[in-house]
Amino acid sequence: MDILKKCFDWDYVKQLRNNDTYPYFKSLEEKLGTETMVSSTKMIMIGSNDYLGLSNDLRLIESAAYATEKYGTSSSGSRFLNGSLILHQELEERLATFLNREKAIVFSTGFQTNLGAISSLIGRNDFAIIDRDVHASIVDGIRLGFGKMKRFRHNDMLDLEEKLNSIPSNAGKLIIVDGVFSMEGDLANLKEIVRLKKKYNARLLVDDAHGVGVLGENGRGTCEYLGVENEVDIITGTFSKSFGSLGGFVAGDKDVVDFIQHKARSMIFSASMTPASVAATLTALDIIETEPQRRARLWSNTNKFTTHLRQLGFNTGLTETPIIPIMMGNTFQTFLFWQELSAQGVYTNPIISPAVSEGSELIRTSLMATHTEEQLHNVLEIFELVGNKLEMIQTMHENVLMKS
Repeated sequence: MDILKKCFDWDYVKQLRNNDTYPYFKSLEEKLGTETMVSSTKMIMIGSNDYLGLSNDLRLIESAAYATEKYGTSSSGSRFLNGSLILHQELEERLATFLNREKAIVFSTGFQTNLGAISSLIGRNDFAIIDRDVHASIVDGIRLGFGKMKRFRHNDMLDLEEKLNSIPSNAGKLIIVDGVFSMEGDLANLKEIVRLKKKYNARLLVDDAHGVGVLGENGRGTCEYLGVENEVDIITGTFSKSFGSLGGFVAGDKDVVDFIQHKARSMIFSASMTPASVAATLTALDIIETEPQRRARLWSNTNKFTTHLRQLGFNTGLTETPIIPIMMGNTFQTFLFWQELSAQGVYTNPIISPAVSEGSELIRTSLMATHTEEQLHNVLEIFELVGNKLEMIQTMHENVLMKS
């Protein structure tokens, strides 16, 4: 049997490409913050995770350029050996202070952060108890370890308690959730999770990739926003979103983070963050700490956009964040709606199974602090135009009424 036969027989993507409905791996010719260029056509970008609009900020660009000139384009090694620059140490110390943690360490990507941190902590007699909607890196981190995994229904605290109750009392237990769920924009029920964590003598890791920089009075994320910072044992996150850079971090008690630092294969056997990425992240952290008006602008854009979408009749689910899904319900409608939006100059992300469960397909939009009112007004007009053209608005409105 040819191991590659599955590749040659797989025709799903081929069919999408033949029908000109393949929506992924689009090459951006220019990246202009709230606008982008695709196939020589300028589009309004509402599909980016650059929540604070920092990836095109001149201060980050200048910091990255200076660091590249001083340290070169690569660290040329892993953190364990020759790849630790004074910049990495500075960033880790600054992050620990910012997040009110004893220690923080940085990885090359957010995905590698969860791979390394989780696989280090989950031993043979341990259990990871995860929300079914957590990021793929969390699942892969557990698989890379030697422990067992239990999944509970999304934000279902009764199901979480049932799973916790089924685990032997002498087993190690780590509850893992996203702070902000990346597809539908809702928040983990951290207050109730903390209560159950204490009741069953478990520990709690929150992946706050989409929360840090966005939520909380000081931008420390979902844990700050929900008032449970002191009850969460470990926080992981990424620099590729609100920080406008690339990399990831884990923060917590010194002994815990020190253990991860010396056990995480994705740190020990991978080259460290580039000097440019570290420098850009440091500058982004300065901005997050000193310019709260960026978060205020982001939330103003978010609240207005979500309100208008709902008034038009679109189902935006349970989002509480700048991630605003437009629920479609099936793959065909999702691709069709995405295609019409693209033709009108709006860049969004079509999300289908397995990224979401079947029947929960959606168009994922995400707002930025730097979107102008004119841009959002234009996008809303296009959503209304496309929704009416495809006769989707009324159908979605009726579905919402039926569920309520």
